[in-house]
Amino acid sequence: MASNLLVNRKEDVVNVNTQGGRYGNALQAAAEKEPNRLCGFSSSRGADVNAQGGFYGNALQAAAAKGIEPVVRLLLERGADVNAKGGRYGSALQAAAFEGTEPIVRLLLERGADVNAQGGPYGNALRAAKRLRHESIVQLLLTHGA
Repeated sequence: MASNLLVNRKEDVVNVNTQGGRYGNALQAAAEKEPNRLCGFSSSRGADVNAQGGFYGNALQAAAAKGIEPVVRLLLERGADVNAKGGRYGSALQAAAFEGTEPIVRLLLERGADVNAQGGPYGNALRAAKRLRHESIVQLLLTHGA
């Protein structure tokens, strides 16, 4: 399990930042597949919270796309870049806007997410929210300057 690599890691046994596969790295895999196991995660164990790669681009975008607010909070507390770009949606804010997870959109905006960041298949968070008619998120983004 990916989360075991992050929580129970023994020094010099495994490199938790090894890149490859659908998820890019162990942290991104755990953020999507085993979010409840990440409560014991500590960046001091060597996992790079901003590692890029894989389907979602980074662990924050994976957690935002899956609507897992506690993991989004944890990653932000551990120093995840709220404006990291890349991956399936372009950014964590675009992922949350597209998937309709308003609490995560609010959290990301509170933590400084760039409401007008460009990239990804929808161009920006506003267009991502409009795509699936998430009207309350559209209004929230407009209120924040989109």
